Amino acid sequence: MYPIYVEKACDMALCYNRLWKLLIDRGMTRTQMRLAAGISTTTLAKLSKGEDVNTSILVRICDALGCGIRDIVDSVPEVHT
Repeated sequence: MYPIYVEKACDMALCYNRLWKLLIDRGMTRTQMRLAAGISTTTLAKLSKGEDVNTSILVRICDALGCGIRDIVDSVPEVHT
């Protein structure tokens, strides 16, 4: 008899806590970051709620802050409720 392998889907979510910590460390407000990166208030609200945003937005934030993606985003297992 052969073993049966079952693949599990690995759902991941993005966590922006590193971004908020970086802003605190730099003494920068979310609004200052938003203006420097040229993002909308709607996008900032999505980030604040931990919602998905376009990768190009994350790149613009990194450019404005002079950092890399790993400095502002973590991937975490998604919790299904």
